[in-house]
Amino acid sequence: MRRPKLKKASKRVSCSKRYKIQKKVREHARKLRKEAKKKGVSKRVKKDPGVPSSAPFKEEVLREAEQRRLQIEEEKERKKQAKKEERAQKRKKEREATSQETEPKAKKARQDEAGKKSGKQSAPDKNSKQYICSELNKVIDASDVVIEVLDARDPLGCRCPQLEEAVLQREGNKKLILVLSKIDLVPKENVEKWIQCLQLEFPVVAFKASTQIKDKTVQARKSRIVASNEVLDRSRAAACFGNSPLTELLSSYAAKTEKEAPLRVGVVGFPNVGKSSLINSMKGILACNAGIKRGITKSMQEVHILKNVKLIDTPGIIASPLNPPASMALRSLQVEEGQESVLEAVRTLLKQCDHSQIMLQYNVPDFRNSVEFLTMFAKKRGYLQKGAVPNTEQAATAFLADWTGPKTSYHCKPPENHSLPAYISDAIVAEMQNGWDLKILKTGNEETLKGVKFPSQASSIGFTSKGQTAGLLSASDISEDKSGAEAAEMEPQQNDENNESEQTAEEANGAEAPEKPKKASLKKKPGHVQFRSVPVDISLSAATTDDAYDFNTDFK
Repeated sequence: MRRPKLKKASKRVSCSKRYKIQKKVREHARKLRKEAKKKGVSKRVKKDPGVPSSAPFKEEVLREAEQRRLQIEEEKERKKQAKKEERAQKRKKEREATSQETEPKAKKARQDEAGKKSGKQSAPDKNSKQYICSELNKVIDASDVVIEVLDARDPLGCRCPQLEEAVLQREGNKKLILVLSKIDLVPKENVEKWIQCLQLEFPVVAFKASTQIKDKTVQARKSRIVASNEVLDRSRAAACFGNSPLTELLSSYAAKTEKEAPLRVGVVGFPNVGKSSLINSMKGILACNAGIKRGITKSMQEVHILKNVKLIDTPGIIASPLNPPASMALRSLQVEEGQESVLEAVRTLLKQCDHSQIMLQYNVPDFRNSVEFLTMFAKKRGYLQKGAVPNTEQAATAFLADWTGPKTSYHCKPPENHSLPAYISDAIVAEMQNGWDLKILKTGNEETLKGVKFPSQASSIGFTSKGQTAGLLSASDISEDKSGAEAAEMEPQQNDENNESEQTAEEANGAEAPEKPKKASLKKKPGHVQFRSVPVDISLSAATTDDAYDFNTDFK
């Protein structure tokens, strides 16, 4: 059965209703005109008649009118900008007033004194190498004990001989401790060997920091939730090992010194070895900013751990540019300074590793070079550009972040024949180990090694260490390294110039002298195949030969 067609509702109204609506509209319009007439507002805009064509100097009049219009617009824009700046100044004054009210009086007095002493001197650049070196020297001078944090994946490469020598030569009988951080990324056997090797020089503490330290307010809120639900976070990332042995060691040493002032402990090391994470784990809250990116800690910062112990956070040691490329690439030092690209750093790191272990770790097939590896790695992670082109730059950045951060597991073998460095003697070793409770240290390290979950030897990448990394501790060292780096850069340029001059001299001699006979090596020998290089001219003319297909011609 066919469905009947539905009719639309009609819009027709009765005549009386339509006339009534029209009357109301006329009355409303009359009322609006009456009110506008009282106010003197005319709704109609008079049309500009313009300049008639017959008027003399019409072009000059139009030009003057245009200039006047532009002047009015500029004046409006100027007034608008002035109002905006006035509002910004007002907001700035209000913020300063509120901050001054909240700041303590002692801090205001210190700022006033610093401003009077400095006068018109500008604030120091906290990213400059001179400023970082001065902060590091301040920490060494102010500390009673210096903790050098070493990445357990490459402890020898994280040691700075200049720093250790400076600590040993300073006055005040300063002590030096080595802390092996990130031990959960290294096989257990490797950690035990490194502890035995490093204990021959200084006291060594095995440490695994917590990577889930929150802010104080967040932790207080979370503790209330935990208390109500009786649920504790026992995940691998939240657990911290080596905290109690190190705290007991420092507190016992502080009690032996019998000083009224608290024991000041400076935490030093290269970037991304875990200095700020160690302080946060010992404090239990987010006292210092920590991250994978280098240079988050700009200046020294004091954190109270106990009543008689105070830790001092420091910026990372500046590595000398004369170090081996692998040592610099492992910590992304030259990459962040813009001296080296991420692709070159990845190429340098892959040369120090076994390709089969890299393939198993990142689940990629066999590769011939770093570009092929980054291409496959980018496809694996989904780092693609427009048109599904692998983004090797992003893949290289992610690869370096895995190696510098607490993610990739790799390990270096300790030296088989241990020998003391030139700046350390047997007397210094005995002095450095004197005063510490070594029993607490030994039992604490054993408990830490029992509690931490270590990766297997097969799942960890073997890495070839390049030895200790030289660092810069003063402005004079920076200037010397700059001159040395410039000289190293000039050497290849001079060699190239010498080669070019030799080639030109040979060409000049060849033009005057007769042609020399060919070398005997090119003569045919029985039983040998001789290959001779043929010059190939790759030019535009060669590309456009008769054999080339012409797309403009229709071949039928």
